[in-house]
Amino acid sequence: MRMVLLGPPGAGKGTQATRIVARLGIPQLSTGEMLRSAVAAGSAIGLQVKAVMERGGLVPDDLVLEMVRQRICHPEARHGFILDGFPRTVAQAEALDVLLGDEGSALDAVIELQADLAVLVDRMAARVEEARSRDGAVRPDDNPTAFRVRLETYRRQTAPLSEYYGARGKLRLVDGMQPIDDVTRSVFSVLGLGAQPTR
Repeated sequence: MRMVLLGPPGAGKGTQATRIVARLGIPQLSTGEMLRSAVAAGSAIGLQVKAVMERGGLVPDDLVLEMVRQRICHPEARHGFILDGFPRTVAQAEALDVLLGDEGSALDAVIELQADLAVLVDRMAARVEEARSRDGAVRPDDNPTAFRVRLETYRRQTAPLSEYYGARGKLRLVDGMQPIDDVTRSVFSVLGLGAQPTR
C-alpha cells in the first residue's frame, strides 16, 4: 500500500505511521527525518535546511522531491510506503503523482488526521517541558513562535491538499483528537484493515 499521512504538526502522524508500519510491514518515509539527517550531516544543503527549519519555514520543493524520489525508488519501498510530512502543497502533490506515474504506480490512500490547532500548541509546550526535564534536548523548531508559524503554514495549505486528494477519491478523514488507540482503530478501519490497534 502506498499512502500519505496528512495532518498538522503534533497531530500524531508519527505515532500512527509507526502502527501502520507494524501492521503492514511497509516503511515510513518521514521527510522531517530526511531533513534532520541532512542537517546532522552538516553538508551545504543541510546548513540551508537548518536555517529554514529554525524559522519554521518550508524547505524548497526541488530538494524535498529529490530526497523523496530516492527513498520511494529504494528496494525497501517496492511493496509500499507511508509518506509522513509530504506533500505539503498542491504543487508537491502534483509532482508526487508524476513521480509515481513515472515509476508505474500511484497512491492508494491519503489519510488526514484532523485536529484542533489551539490544542496542538498546548501539546507542543507540554512535549518541550517533558523533553527538558528528561534530558534537556529540544528541537530548534520546538518553540512557541516557530510552532505557530508551522501551524499557520499548515492551515493555509491543507485545505487545497484536502480538495486535491478528495477530488481524486483518495482522501480519508480521521478525527485526530480522539485517544491514540481510537485514532488507530479509525485509521485501520478507513484503510480496510480491521479495527484492532497495533502497538
